[in-house]
Amino acid sequence: MRKGHWVHSIALTLLIAGSVLGQLTFKIKEGEEYRVETVIRNLEVPWSMAFDPDGNLFVTERPGRLRRIQRGGSTAELIAEIEDVSSSGEGGLMGFALHPAFGVNRLLYVSYTFSSLAGRGNRVVRYRYANGELREPKVIVDDLPGSFVHNGCRIKFGPDGKLYITAGDAAKWDRAQKMDSYGGKVLRVNDDGTIPTDNPFRDSPIFVMGVRNPQGLAWDPIGGSLWETEHGPSGFEGRGSGGDEVNILVSGRNYGWPVISHKEKRKGLESPVLEYSPAVAPCGASFVAGKALSVLQGNLFVACLRGERIVRIVLDSRKRTNVSFEESLLQGTYGRIRDVVEGPDGFLYFCTSNKDGRGRPSKDDDRILRITPK
Repeated sequence: MRKGHWVHSIALTLLIAGSVLGQLTFKIKEGEEYRVETVIRNLEVPWSMAFDPDGNLFVTERPGRLRRIQRGGSTAELIAEIEDVSSSGEGGLMGFALHPAFGVNRLLYVSYTFSSLAGRGNRVVRYRYANGELREPKVIVDDLPGSFVHNGCRIKFGPDGKLYITAGDAAKWDRAQKMDSYGGKVLRVNDDGTIPTDNPFRDSPIFVMGVRNPQGLAWDPIGGSLWETEHGPSGFEGRGSGGDEVNILVSGRNYGWPVISHKEKRKGLESPVLEYSPAVAPCGASFVAGKALSVLQGNLFVACLRGERIVRIVLDSRKRTNVSFEESLLQGTYGRIRDVVEGPDGFLYFCTSNKDGRGRPSKDDDRILRITPK
């Protein structure tokens, strides 16, 4: 095992609080009521969540820890701590994904920031999860541009079985338009890190280019399109405030950064489906595929950090690439929200990010919470 990828397996636990930590209810535009309940508390900057086929919930914490909450259990076990994670600034242990055949091969993937003599970078590492431990580490994508900001690092398997990786511009905006840099791109690789033969650019993992700090990926279970969330310049780089984006990603397209931003248009460059000014810092995203949440089926949900809310995006039933309307949910109630996922029970789970240095943590933060019917 390479020194850089040692992990500590530690049997520490966190109590799952369930409804004892309090509940609240809220209404959506159509009048339906939903309940929010705390599932677990006292995490440290949870970043990415994913459920395995047995209903167990894995969650990364940015300082370098991977935890697992057993389905129906009362504790959150610390599976491992990855030693070479560099968690200063916006870096750390971030992305997490389970192989589509995890139930058989037990393969899981993490993405994180590391430091070396050459500077900071990001990588994707594959492990085999066996007997409660991470084993057989293999770096499948290495030396992605890294910085104290704009690292991207969301990883998700698509319905095509390929692994998609978001890579930020790492504070050097010109990378996004350079084909010899993976910064400012969304990458697409096979499960072993090799390049698919049907990628848009020959012998390249690049799927799309011209993105700034891509944070969320979600596939529409009805229309099949890939939606992406992205942090805009927010007044930096000589641009106006905001410029956060929600995009539909199409293979081989150029999404414009830094040539265009906000609602600007230019031939040959893609403009966002939705743009937010002032900034809301959209992060993790998820569609609701099941029927457990009633009228929310088919809606896209986006966790927002700076906006301290979840944005609900309702798509046109006749043309799923068009937005019918959107609304803000739970604004200012739980602080910064980092990720949102649909559970195997059909309910929505989201996590806060109030201990990341930019929030106002309460005694229970950071938390994972669940949205259920009232």
